[in-house]
Amino acid sequence: MKRLLRNRQPRGGRAAAGLALSLAAAAVALSGCSGATPGAVTTTVASASAPAPSPTTTAAPAMSRSVPTSLDIPDIGVHGTLMTLGLASDGTVEVPPLVKDAKAGWYDGSPTPGQVGPAVILGHINVGTTPGVFANLAKVKPGEHVMVARADGTTATFTVTRVAEYPKSNFPTQEVYGNTATPELRVITCGGDLNRQTHSYLDNIVVFATLTQK
Repeated sequence: MKRLLRNRQPRGGRAAAGLALSLAAAAVALSGCSGATPGAVTTTVASASAPAPSPTTTAAPAMSRSVPTSLDIPDIGVHGTLMTLGLASDGTVEVPPLVKDAKAGWYDGSPTPGQVGPAVILGHINVGTTPGVFANLAKVKPGEHVMVARADGTTATFTVTRVAEYPKSNFPTQEVYGNTATPELRVITCGGDLNRQTHSYLDNIVVFATLTQK
């Protein structure tokens, strides 16, 4: 996985509290996950036409800004610290290192988890022949919880509203990264079929979640 987000954003263009991730920086997520093995992961989840988030999910009040420190998704066994991802020297969004046991990362151009808007967490589905931190992300179900611990000692608890799989060639930028009226979370990895010539997955898996407890 070489780049998560291909479009560029000027440095200093980080989202302020209550603002969504800049759409100029967020056209396509995880555009090149590693997949060098014949046994590489293939995922199938809800299609791009998946239903809107459940109206029964009531958002909790927004939290103040605080950098996330760790991520827990109990239903798929994800428990670990988060790294912070900024911008690379060429203006693209940084990615977690393509090494065994690479952590997931929060993109610091998005709101911190718990602020109004879509906080963005990115991670690998695999690293060569080794499953990545988000190898099982497509198995997450609506109603399950995602917990993000923050530097101020609080924990933002999100409830998953839906999981969708989108072709990278037709990624719905506005739907995933557009402004929201409530605190939201987007957890993103690669998925779908593996292009064995480019060693890249053809789709992205996106978990949509709403802050429900703080």
